Amino acid sequence: MSHPTTPLPSGADAATLYAHLLQSLDGLLAGERDPIANLANASALLWATLPELNWAGFYLLRGDELVVGPFQGKPACVRISLDRGVCGAAGREQRTQIVADVHAFAGHIACDAASNSEIVVPLVRDGRLLGVMDLDSPVPGRFADEDGRGLEAFAARLVAGSDL
Repeated sequence: MSHPTTPLPSGADAATLYAHLLQSLDGLLAGERDPIANLANASALLWATLPELNWAGFYLLRGDELVVGPFQGKPACVRISLDRGVCGAAGREQRTQIVADVHAFAGHIACDAASNSEIVVPLVRDGRLLGVMDLDSPVPGRFADEDGRGLEAFAARLVAGSDL
């Protein structure tokens, strides 16, 4: 079976990068609704496509806490309360969190000491939190508003295409 993603043009701007990510995600989701399969492929796609990441993955809401799901990177914190860290804030507020310096974020959970910036996008269907998509970078200030918009579109497409 051929790989459903296409190569990214070199020197692509953010709009081109995220359009490519959505197109590649559509190829991965085609005909597959299983949430674990889709989250695993989505984390691999993010890891392989976005520069300067040291973690890319998902936490799924189980009861009143987020539990680690498919990811790429070093081993992660397994359970995160909704009242702790950047992931908890994104889930609790159902709003994307972009943190330029995680060491300045009150309550940051340091799963990997090499992480310096983070973006967390909530996964929501019909106003109900399903989990979060979490990306970390060793580069301070790695994530901008354009990443937020692109990753929110990615998360929405992933939620729509999976039985989360």
